[in-house]
Amino acid sequence: MGAFCPRSHSSHLSRCGMRETAAPKEKEKKTSREATLKKKEFVTVMEPIQQTSQTKKLLFFFLLQAMLLMLFFTSFKLNTNDNEKVSTSRNVTDAPDEPVKIILLWTWPFGFRFPLNQCPPPLNKGCFFTANRSLYSSADAVVLHHRDVCNSREQLPNIPRPKKQYWIWFNLESPSHCPNLNLMDNLINLTMSYRVDSDIFTPYGRLLNNDGSKNFTIPEKTNLSAWAISNWNPQSRRVQYYEDLKNYLPIDVYGRLHKPLPNDNLLDTLSTYKFYLAFENSIHQDYITEKLWVNAITSGAVPVVMGPPRENYERFIPPESFIHVDDFSTAQELAAYLLELDKDDKRYQEYFNWRSSLDPAPEIPWVPHYCKICRALKEAPPYQTIPSIAKWFK
Repeated sequence: MGAFCPRSHSSHLSRCGMRETAAPKEKEKKTSREATLKKKEFVTVMEPIQQTSQTKKLLFFFLLQAMLLMLFFTSFKLNTNDNEKVSTSRNVTDAPDEPVKIILLWTWPFGFRFPLNQCPPPLNKGCFFTANRSLYSSADAVVLHHRDVCNSREQLPNIPRPKKQYWIWFNLESPSHCPNLNLMDNLINLTMSYRVDSDIFTPYGRLLNNDGSKNFTIPEKTNLSAWAISNWNPQSRRVQYYEDLKNYLPIDVYGRLHKPLPNDNLLDTLSTYKFYLAFENSIHQDYITEKLWVNAITSGAVPVVMGPPRENYERFIPPESFIHVDDFSTAQELAAYLLELDKDDKRYQEYFNWRSSLDPAPEIPWVPHYCKICRALKEAPPYQTIPSIAKWFK
């Protein structure tokens, strides 16, 4: 609406006219100012909106990074920590149609820890090893290392046992050093030991065929005979035999109460000897330990064995690869024979002829032994319970 001008005051017309023509300009200015204000207001409003948007983007970015880190560490932990739970779907990623068999180590053997779920093919297919007792109710098998659970039934699982869950009795000691075997009566489904007739055979070593192209070099020999012993029992047969033998044969003795022999220097030291006394701490069927497989054969010394009968040794190694104390009526006769071989290089070297076609493969505890459980479970006989471990093992 235009400005009001009284008609009787013509002198004001020009001013009124001027005001009439100025009014639109003022309106334009007003409109311009309002637009400017609105623009400023729009910019002012947009700035916090943009800041908020940027903040959200930063928060989303950090949240995404955190989630990726969590996924990475979860995956890493699952692969390296045996205490991690497995998926309830129990599918194997590399064999989706094959169900996972959960194998629970009730204890670490003698408290010794080692990597789990790192078995070589094909022993790594379809099984998950764990020491996490919270998985007991889901486990297909529970491994009971005898020496860790033999003192009391309280050391065994004391919660309800799932139907058809296998309990595996594991032991590498001789019957002479396995107390309370009766604790296992009517509990065990599979046996796992150095005995050939075990459900899961876990020897201290074995021989592998080669193509015959290998030339074994006998280590340089600068000494005659050696013996490493940690459990010195004057009443044992082996110590008494040694006490007699040392009167006729030079013998270097290593171990507790004798010469020190660090593990990292064991093979290098023993390889300098022509003969090694692989005397077992007790005499039992198939009980042939690292004293033969590592200290003698792997080091490159001729084993002089005391243990089960010669026929038992010949189930595992060639008859011409070792000397048995039972082949001689006295320790003096054995000493005389070793001294003869020491002077006759050709006869001595014949004890290594088998090396052209066979390679020793000592099985160092514990990974190779546990890895055998997976296949054994898949090939296990019908579920049964062993009435007495003691009657079978002794």
